[in-house]
Amino acid sequence: MAKQEAKNAPEEKTSEQLLQEKIAAMREAQKKFATFTEEQVDKIFFEAAMAANKQRIPLAKMACEETGMGVVEDKVIKNHYAAEYMYNAYKKVKTVGVIEEDKAFGIKKIAEPVGLVGAVIPTTNPTSTAIFKCLICLKTRNAIIISPHPRAKKCTVEAARIILDAAVKAGAPEGIIGWVDEPTIELSNMIMKSVDVILATGGPGMVAVYSVIHSKTFDNGMICASEQSVTAIADIYPAVRAEFLKRGCHILNKEELDMVRKVILTEAGTVNPKIVGQKAATIAQIAGFSVPADTKILIGEVTSVDIAEPFAHEKLSPVLALYKAPDFKTALDMAEKLIADGGYGHTSSLYIHPSETKKMAEHAARMKTCRILVNTPSSQGGIGDLYNFKLAPSLTLGCGSYGGNSVSENVNVKHLINIKTVAERRENMLWFRTPEKVYFKKGCLPVALDELKTYYNKKKAFIVTDTFLYTNGYTKAITDLLDDMGITHTCFYEVAPDPTLQIARKGLEQLKAFEPDVIIALGGGSSMDAGKIMWLMYEHPECNFEDLAMDFMDIRKRVYVFPKMGEKAMFVAIPTSSGTGSEVTPFAIITDADTGTKWPIADYELLPNMAIIDTDFMMNQPKGLTSASGIDALTHALEAYASIMATDYTDGLALMATKNIFTYLQRAYDKGAADPVARERMANASTMAGMAFANAFLGICHSMAHKLGAYHHLPHGVANALLIELVMRYNADPAPVKMGTFSQYPYPHAKERYCEMARFVGITGKNDDEVFENFIKAIADLKEKVGIKRTIKEYGIKEEDFMATLDEMVENAFNDQCTGANPRYPLMSEMKAIYLKAYHEG
Repeated sequence: MAKQEAKNAPEEKTSEQLLQEKIAAMREAQKKFATFTEEQVDKIFFEAAMAANKQRIPLAKMACEETGMGVVEDKVIKNHYAAEYMYNAYKKVKTVGVIEEDKAFGIKKIAEPVGLVGAVIPTTNPTSTAIFKCLICLKTRNAIIISPHPRAKKCTVEAARIILDAAVKAGAPEGIIGWVDEPTIELSNMIMKSVDVILATGGPGMVAVYSVIHSKTFDNGMICASEQSVTAIADIYPAVRAEFLKRGCHILNKEELDMVRKVILTEAGTVNPKIVGQKAATIAQIAGFSVPADTKILIGEVTSVDIAEPFAHEKLSPVLALYKAPDFKTALDMAEKLIADGGYGHTSSLYIHPSETKKMAEHAARMKTCRILVNTPSSQGGIGDLYNFKLAPSLTLGCGSYGGNSVSENVNVKHLINIKTVAERRENMLWFRTPEKVYFKKGCLPVALDELKTYYNKKKAFIVTDTFLYTNGYTKAITDLLDDMGITHTCFYEVAPDPTLQIARKGLEQLKAFEPDVIIALGGGSSMDAGKIMWLMYEHPECNFEDLAMDFMDIRKRVYVFPKMGEKAMFVAIPTSSGTGSEVTPFAIITDADTGTKWPIADYELLPNMAIIDTDFMMNQPKGLTSASGIDALTHALEAYASIMATDYTDGLALMATKNIFTYLQRAYDKGAADPVARERMANASTMAGMAFANAFLGICHSMAHKLGAYHHLPHGVANALLIELVMRYNADPAPVKMGTFSQYPYPHAKERYCEMARFVGITGKNDDEVFENFIKAIADLKEKVGIKRTIKEYGIKEEDFMATLDEMVENAFNDQCTGANPRYPLMSEMKAIYLKAYHEG
């Protein structure tokens, strides 16, 4: 019995059979995908690019581990580029339906997918190539089946899977991306043979009749674009038939019809060479009957569009099939079948009144041909430049992927040349963005705030601050002025250091209930960050923080486009400390207390509309805050000046901020409120440094400080202070392993930049090396004078705790948004070395 069951058990399918089934399923998925709209395609393209971008580091690590080739950090860039730059380049390119139309010349170009794309993925760039090819196939409504390199199959498949999952979630058909799990030469060859493209690396009826005759008799029908069959709608069929007779054509009777059927094709089913290019009378004679010598065309009235009907085939002679269709839809069905039997890709024609644009569009959408001619003799019209002067003249007519060609146009000179592109180096457009209004000077609050009423006509103000500032009366100066102006107000004062999403949501409920038209953030970086996040959620409750926090290589090319801010309320920032510069920056950081995830949000839409830097709010900063925020501002200036994105506009601010800090930080620290000049100059330094880094961005000192502070609960300014000199030495190497990439950054020159800053603040030396060392010493001395300790260890962080988090800190710091503008592009091993030195030696 067991033997009988084994005998009847189904045989296990071979890998070739499984691949054939997969290809068949993918073709079905692609047919469905081909019906999608531009909007649907663009949504899928967006979500797929986002998904790939989010996984760029894991995929880079996976690729290096599996292949044993390359550098993780470089593969991160490749993956980032493949996702972000491909999306940015093609997000606005139309790939569905009509993509180009010149109504004056009567030309229209319609985009159709090629079908199933076969992609060979190299072991050198497995994940980035997979990302690129999958994305462009999704954008063009094609299916793609991937043959990975055996040495990179896991990472290649994982990259494809990430994009497939995101695409399907966004609405793409299941299985639109496929792959071979265990690649072999045989399976790869099978793919290449099975796919469409290898991605390796009177009335109109009477006019129509004579146009068909004119075309079909041209060179006895040997032009491959000539008509092989005519389908006439039933209501005009008698008139069409009569017109053919009137114009010298011969309509075959039943006996003649069968006789001609026998001579159209050979036994092999191909066109009979004996009739190709012969006159109608000669063909009749070959068939066994006679017609007048001047007969133009032999016409067979037939009904079947099946391949078994000889008249349904290409005939390359003055022999024509004539079909009757009850309606336009049936005529299209018949035409589709005729094209399928005769071979996709070449030419189809439609004779119709020019006002019937809807029917023209329906015909064009359904015909799988590369030339669709309207009211035009097919032979002469198809070869171009006779009946339409924008259709390229040619005697070689491409059939596209429909016909197994690489060209779908009329082949012309552009298909026979290589186009060389000469690309001269150019620096991209730069920018300088600040709040619309920045007010500064001790005691400036009343004058600046008055504009809310006199200029902006605001009615309701929502104040965001922390408990300390609220209970100690810092908000009273603001609320008294608002009362005088008749602006109603309320205050949310539960912001804590390292603000959480949960607190922001609590504030948002109060914000929505109050419905203000101005939000005022009072405090340090935490209050301003919380205020910006509440503003964002108030303006755009639909936003997703994971999307908002998506890293970018170039803020102008980011995949996610930030929503417009300020439609409901303007944002006013009033700092109470001299360090963060948040009052003039487009940045905010919020932490999800439930998951521990930090969301760094960066976009110029987050710039406050107004900043008020009134030193009266800063006079009583405690020494620890003065010290930490002051060194934070110094780090902002140093990193903005050395950034690969620094400009003349940011340089002056960074230089002056640095000079103010060297001159006034110790005075502000030692004397506090007793030295109002020092307080005011430090306030100015903080805001100027903020403006500088808001436009030039920062570097790896901030990348590493963000993670050091988050993992080990150090104040942000202190974390920067513990790293800055080490980072400066690292950046100053004239021959770094890797340099930062930006069009205006031609070669490593961080050391020279640091020396320019040093000389500006009065530090000298006999050469750059000595100036640089003296600058490093001056920074260390300043830190010591304001109470900053030398090493991470001295802040009570246990070595085992530090080492337990080190690798994770390094990877997260590498992935920090600030890393990209650093003058020296870091390796993770180098960042790890800096962390270790900062812990032990400083």
